[in-house]
Amino acid sequence: MRNISDIIEEHIKKIIGNYGEIEIKRSELADKFQCVPSQINYVLKTRFSIERGYVVESKRGGGGYIRIVKVTPINEMELIDQMVEFIDDRITQSRSQAIIIRLFEEGLITKREAKLMMSAIDRSVLDLSIPLRDEVRANILRAMLHALRYKK
Repeated sequence: MRNISDIIEEHIKKIIGNYGEIEIKRSELADKFQCVPSQINYVLKTRFSIERGYVVESKRGGGGYIRIVKVTPINEMELIDQMVEFIDDRITQSRSQAIIIRLFEEGLITKREAKLMMSAIDRSVLDLSIPLRDEVRANILRAMLHALRYKK
């Protein structure tokens, strides 16, 4: 069964799919889904990050809003280059997963390839202490992204 975060994400993505962007009030969205505004914050932070291809702008105060814009790369190489730039010397599992999800959603990798990549960067496989684990994950992910340049 889907949780409330999945439902909110799906709703926002559907609107963005129709218009390319969405401008909403956090409180109105929370009322619509009968949840607390912090749940909306959680969805925005975890599901609409730059790694996943979204820019989120927030204006606080009276009449404040949230604008979410889908960023579309010019081509596959530009997307891969953007993803490589997101990887510093270290990268967390959640940021790595966001990059892989974006590659899948943009059609650069198959579902099977995404699963393989997720397995390779998983903390249970990289049984090392932090920060070494995040350094190794960054190296592995960077190598996989470079390999995608020569996919075809």
